[in-house]
Amino acid sequence: MLLALVLQLLPGLAPLAMAAPGLCVGPVCGDEIHRSAKHHWQLRLRVGDQRGQHERLVVDCRNGVLSPLAGPVERGYVAAVARRACRLAGEPG
Repeated sequence: MLLALVLQLLPGLAPLAMAAPGLCVGPVCGDEIHRSAKHHWQLRLRVGDQRGQHERLVVDCRNGVLSPLAGPVERGYVAAVARRACRLAGEPG
């Protein structure tokens, strides 16, 4: 119990699982968001839901198309996370 208290008081020693998620909409969160080096309108991100399912995808910010189109994480929430990420990156869409 003392060890748990020490870990809470020292932020540098906190486990990685305590980190806040990146960008959330409903039960789906996106993190590790990167702009494509070749096409500035594409973002690569990792999404995950509360059931523990994760996947990596690419979003075309010009028209909001996700690749892949289907996957384990619910696409309605994934599309909302992708739209928000595009807006924050300064891309139209």
